[in-house]
Amino acid sequence: MLTHLWRDKLDVVFPRTCVHCAHVVEGGRFRHLCAVCEKQLFVVKAPHCSTCGHPYFGETEINRLCLHCEELDPDFGEGKTAVLLKGAGRSLVHALKYHHALHVADDIVGIMSSVPGYLEYLAGAVLVPVPLHPRKMRERQYNQSLILAECAVRAAGPSVRVEELLRRKIDTESQTHYDRKTRQKNLKNAFALADDAAINPAHRYILVDDVFTTGSTLNACAAVLRRAGVLTLDAVTFGHG
Repeated sequence: MLTHLWRDKLDVVFPRTCVHCAHVVEGGRFRHLCAVCEKQLFVVKAPHCSTCGHPYFGETEINRLCLHCEELDPDFGEGKTAVLLKGAGRSLVHALKYHHALHVADDIVGIMSSVPGYLEYLAGAVLVPVPLHPRKMRERQYNQSLILAECAVRAAGPSVRVEELLRRKIDTESQTHYDRKTRQKNLKNAFALADDAAINPAHRYILVDDVFTTGSTLNACAAVLRRAGVLTLDAVTFGHG
């Protein structure tokens, strides 16, 4: 209650602005998305690809192959995502990832809680965030995938926990503009098991990343965990695109 009162007082002095349109936020469900931009959020609902979470549009066929996953050959089982990376969803991810906007975490928790089946998918799992290289961590000062994993714990409750089981040993450049094959080549041997990692084959692990684009990063991390003895392994992202 004290936190909410303090926030309300701050809002009077420093009005909140929308991360997408930069207009003042007045009312609505979220603190950093205005009511207009909130309507631009594309929350993913069924039917969607069971590997990457991307929604199917129009008529679908049983066992239809998702175009995003046709060349992936995933080392993880299922995958789920919360929003498509466009409009307000894209702005939220970019604010967190590139602009140190840690304050959007509350809205991300709210969005995760509103995605059909998202919390049920996370229930009882150990969340493993995709790690940053130490140089990138020093530069950014936080790992956005770890922030998202912590948001997922806040949304899903005490049955879910976070374990940082991986480390990034190769400082690869940004993969944003590369195709799948180039990404796979660049990410080969980029990840390793953390020195203090302890794997329990009886647990269900879920890899957490900010965005699913080609799945190459998640797959590279999944391969490490599989070699370490993880038997049940899935993936989750906040955005897809």
